[in-house]
Amino acid sequence: MQFQIKIHASERLAIRDPEDTTLGRNIVRQGLILMHKLGYEHFTFKKLADEMHTTEASIYRYFENKHRLLLYILSWYWNFLEYLVVFSLQNMSDPEMKIKKVIELLVRELPDGLDSSGLDKHSLYQIVIAESSKTYLTREVNQINQVQLFKPYKDLCSRVADLFLEFNPDYPYPRSLASTLIEMSHLQNYFMTNLPRLTDFSESPDVSKVQTFLEDMVFSSLTKKS
Repeated sequence: MQFQIKIHASERLAIRDPEDTTLGRNIVRQGLILMHKLGYEHFTFKKLADEMHTTEASIYRYFENKHRLLLYILSWYWNFLEYLVVFSLQNMSDPEMKIKKVIELLVRELPDGLDSSGLDKHSLYQIVIAESSKTYLTREVNQINQVQLFKPYKDLCSRVADLFLEFNPDYPYPRSLASTLIEMSHLQNYFMTNLPRLTDFSESPDVSKVQTFLEDMVFSSLTKKS
């Protein structure tokens, strides 16, 4: 089975829907790879145009700036991950096992072969780890939020929060724990490679250890006696 994830690109996210043309699709797919290679700060539309052998102006016909391109890429990821969560949990009844499965999905790259997007999954996950916070750690965060460009991320957080309440209906901080879990899954992965003294997993980097840590953090919170 292959998932077909369609981003309904509003004019606030993309000036023109990139999935409608070959050029638009290539902008997203090659932009993703180049952004991972160079890093968000050093990535420019001029460099992408040179890589694609096209003009910078042609890229601006699809995206207002590189921040919107990053938001588009991450919107696809959050949408896909939410679909994958729903699909993976549909035959599970135990809330604890559901939460553990979600944590497993968060700490690992998306599997290949589940969709026909053509997006490089390794580059995509590395961008999620290293660059995703830059979408909202910006002075324009309120304006961006008003036009609901963070909705896919919020929807995933809400779904995870609902699982926490399924496990413990009396837990008072489900949304805070959900967003903390998602961000921590990225930060620990990032620290493990780049800032090893901020994590306990640098000597033998292994995402399964991060997964175990996150499970301990979540269930310690959910079962803590008030």
